[in-house]
Order: sequence, then structure tokens, then C-alpha cells
Amino acid sequence: MSTEQAAARRDIPDATVNRLPVYLRVLREVATDGHTTISSETLAEQSGVSSAKLRKDLSALGSYGVRGVGYDVATLAGHITGALGLERQWAVAIVGMGNLGRALATYGGIGVKGFEIKWLIDDDPRVVGSVVGGQKVVHFDALVPQVDEGVIGVIATPAPSAQQVADRLIAAGVRSILNFAPAVLTVPYDVQVRGVDMATELQILAFREQNARGPQGDREMKELMA
Repeated sequence: MSTEQAAARRDIPDATVNRLPVYLRVLREVATDGHTTISSETLAEQSGVSSAKLRKDLSALGSYGVRGVGYDVATLAGHITGALGLERQWAVAIVGMGNLGRALATYGGIGVKGFEIKWLIDDDPRVVGSVVGGQKVVHFDALVPQVDEGVIGVIATPAPSAQQVADRLIAAGVRSILNFAPAVLTVPYDVQVRGVDMATELQILAFREQNARGPQGDREMKELMA
């Protein structure tokens, strides 16, 4: 990747980055259906955003559609793939083989282009050596990334263990962590962490639903359910 490309990636707003995987998923779906071009209106609708927001996001990548034609699917998918850093293969290490870890290990969505589940990790002697989704569970000590290997650590342990797991991942050289444990992690400045907390997301949805209805909406709902 050139210096210019790296700078361009850093200049893409976080909100745009959050939507790029959605655009890429839609593009891959339409490509599978045999389409070679897509209009901004269609791509926006299938991505759940406005056309204006879509065009602004894609202009940040330097991608502009052709009036009356739209976007070339393969070209645009290539631009987004490059922006997301998916030209290379990323190794994934899932730590914690409880119910959640096992579900993640067998979830086909992780094995999309650019990602490979390379390690399933647990320190419980009763679990190490077992097979989950066709892959053997290993001890944490087996996490030895190759030089320059991009690794994303996934924490699927209970909250009390999350910080210790994060520390061990970082000590092994991991600099990107996806945390499913309901815990706030303390990490060095150069480590990226994204948290996925279902309880928090449900609470946010409950708040928005409550405020979207208002008192009148609540009364109507109670009458319908009476």
C-alpha cells in the first residue's frame, strides 16, 4: 500500500467506514446475481441509507458513479475492499469456547473473503483438544502469530476474564480486538477495540422505541393488547 493510499484511508470518516461493509455486502450480492452495474439509488436502498449519504461516502473513496449508468460493481467493490484493508488475509483468534465462542466459531459469516479463523483458544484442559466446527481448540500458548501477520482477537469469555484475555492477546502481538464480553477494556493507545454488547444494544433500542411512541403511542399499544 502506498503512502498516498494509507493517508486516504486515514481521512475516511469513521461513520463512513462503519457503512462500507454494508455497501460491500450488497455489491457482492448483486454481483452474484449477475449484475455488472448498480445505480446509487438501488445501492442506497438496499444498504438502508439515503442516496445523498451514499454518494458522500463513496466520494470519500474517490469513487464516482456515471450519470445514467451508476457504479461499476466490480470496480466499486474493489475500491471498498482496498479501503477496508481486505486485500490481505486476516487471521482471527477466538478466545473462550463457551456457548458464545462456539457459536462464533461455527458462524459462516466470519469466513468471508479476507478473514480466516486460525485459532480457537481456551485454557480449560477439558476443552483444549476438542473439535469445534471442524477445528481443534488449542491452549492460549499456541497463539504465535507469524511476523507481519494481521491478527484480530475475538474475546468471547465472561466479563471477569475479559481484561486478562485482552492483556494476553496484546502480549502475543495482537493489536485489534473485538470484545463480546460486557466489560470495558484498558488497552494501550495503539490497540483498536470494538465492543459488541447485546444488553446495551437492547437498552438503546428500548429507549428509542419508547421515545418514538410517546404517551399517545403507549396508550394505543395498551388498547390493542387489551
